Amino acid sequence: MTNSILINNGRIIDPSQKMDSIGSLLIVNGRIAWVGDNNDKLPASDYGILDAKGLIICPGFIDMHCHLRQPGFEEKETISSGSRAAAKGGFTTICCMPNTNPPLDSQGMIDYIKVTATNEGATRVLPIGCISRARAGKELVEMGELAEAGVIGFSDDGEPVKSSRLMRQAMEYSLAFGLPIIEHCEDTLLSENGQMNEGIIATKLGLCGIPNAAEENIVSRDIALAELTGARLHVAHVSTRGSVELLRRAKEKDLNITAEVTPHHLTLTEDRVINYDTNAKVNPPLRTEKDVETLIAALKEGVIDIIVTDHAPHTDNDKLCEFALAPFGMSVFETAISSLLKLVHQKQIDIKLLISKLTAEPAKIIGNNFGKLGTLTVGETADITILNPDIEWVVDVNRFVSKGKNNPLNGEKFKGKVMATIHNGKFTYRDDSIKPRAKV
Repeated sequence: MTNSILINNGRIIDPSQKMDSIGSLLIVNGRIAWVGDNNDKLPASDYGILDAKGLIICPGFIDMHCHLRQPGFEEKETISSGSRAAAKGGFTTICCMPNTNPPLDSQGMIDYIKVTATNEGATRVLPIGCISRARAGKELVEMGELAEAGVIGFSDDGEPVKSSRLMRQAMEYSLAFGLPIIEHCEDTLLSENGQMNEGIIATKLGLCGIPNAAEENIVSRDIALAELTGARLHVAHVSTRGSVELLRRAKEKDLNITAEVTPHHLTLTEDRVINYDTNAKVNPPLRTEKDVETLIAALKEGVIDIIVTDHAPHTDNDKLCEFALAPFGMSVFETAISSLLKLVHQKQIDIKLLISKLTAEPAKIIGNNFGKLGTLTVGETADITILNPDIEWVVDVNRFVSKGKNNPLNGEKFKGKVMATIHNGKFTYRDDSIKPRAKV
């Protein structure tokens, strides 16, 4: 078979071009060479054919927030295993957080990530640099050095920037590079020793709670600093009603602020912790049904701009302990789209909106320094995800590609999954039921 392939007769959804029609797409030499509907004459050329009838063809998903653990925690995940798990989940671009060991606070470390990803990765891997040296919150990194090395933003994720003065300095310096400050919003004096959402369930379980105010205090502070400096602020993993209201007011002022939400905060509640399931222990914690409803509404409103995974893999031993000792985090790559499609089937969100929040919208935040992402525009790199929105399947964490099996959805039945992922014109994941054939 040649290096050309026609994905034929699928529903093409590309929010970047406001496209939603039944048609076909031709890939030649790693790029999108032609897109047409079923009334157009197919191009004459030598190519393989993949029948996509009943499937959705869309731009490859972009994840602006994940943890690949390498270097330093390779027993949890590596760039190789994490990117392959991401590809299975439909992602073609993933942005890795800097809380590794050593952290991503120097040009050498950014170069290490880029070289390793080039040699071993199944997706495009874009690094996020630290805000402070060693993520210690004491002094700024050489932001210019990291920007030149190719980071997409700056974050001490896993920890907030506790010093308001340091955060102001980071925002002021970031203006020179046009890159966002990506903040993990947590007032650690309020969340100290917290294990789950503060409320009735935490009290019944005898667990120390994390109040909504722990998130909202820092969201409020950082919005004020963004207004003061004019910097780009991106608020990570929003989880509360109060944070949504703060973001809404900030956007009404036209501040340069964006925000993200995870699949688990859109679909799960604190009830998941009732049986002390450590796989449901995440930071920020799973909140209440009212918080979930507010997050979904904010996504539809545009108050929350994108969906990210916050993929945070751990070993089995990490999570096989009493709840208070277990680390925060969930392995999300391989269940993300299926969790989100549940909202589509329940008619809580539209499929086009969902795809936009995973493709065109994160592409806008990242910008074009790494090529034009999140689009099926002719001439651009062929990063494509193919979905079957109706196929039913059961989650089996033992079949995860990720080293991290820490996912509370094990054994649950979902409707809809990724059938194939194409990065740079090549299959990085393909379900066994999908097989291209040679052109007759």
